[in-house]
Amino acid sequence: MEAAAKVQRQMVRLRGRSYVAFVFTPTVPVQDWLHEIDATIARSPGFFAGRPVVIDLSSVDLSQAGIGHLLTSLQDRNIRVLGIEGVEEGRLTPMMPPLLTGGRSCVVEPSAPKKAELKAETKPTSLLLENPVRSGQTVIFPEGDVTILGSVGSGAEVVAGGSIHVYGALRGRAMAGVNGHTSARIYCQKIEAELLAIDGFYQTADDIDEALRGKPAQAWLQGNTMRITALN
Repeated sequence: MEAAAKVQRQMVRLRGRSYVAFVFTPTVPVQDWLHEIDATIARSPGFFAGRPVVIDLSSVDLSQAGIGHLLTSLQDRNIRVLGIEGVEEGRLTPMMPPLLTGGRSCVVEPSAPKKAELKAETKPTSLLLENPVRSGQTVIFPEGDVTILGSVGSGAEVVAGGSIHVYGALRGRAMAGVNGHTSARIYCQKIEAELLAIDGFYQTADDIDEALRGKPAQAWLQGNTMRITALN
């Protein structure tokens, strides 16, 4: 009776959840790199607000004090750093974001419902979405191309290892070639994007030619420069 009267202890329930994080890779001189961040924020105020950011310090050799100054500088710009990678753990203090390891370019987490299970272990090289990607949704497919028969709403995100094809309006963010595929392209029937990116090179809404707004367009990389032109 005494045992039955005891309140049963509830097990802690742990859940996994994936988020898309921007990875910042500072370069020297760091002050010039921060000026580039300022320029991006000036073009699109609030662009990084509320978005998880990881700092990759593998390209710079910063002391503990230098890392602290960098984190403070980013915090002053309303950029919250989720974690740090590419540095020895001994250079971080307990008050700094944690050291992250094992990160990948992205994780498969398509927003669309899964269809029939694929036989064997063959992975698809393309993803077809028949429904629009609504505001707040994220579609991530690092294995290849993503084709969307509808539109991509404002605040939505599409991330692909290959090219991105949108047969409607592209109002959100499209990031193609995330695994280093510089030949990837972005196509849409109506360009009103908040951000376009290919292999880490990006342009925001203010960078896109006003003459292209609302028209079919394509984006590709020419060296280290993104080109956006009319889709003929």
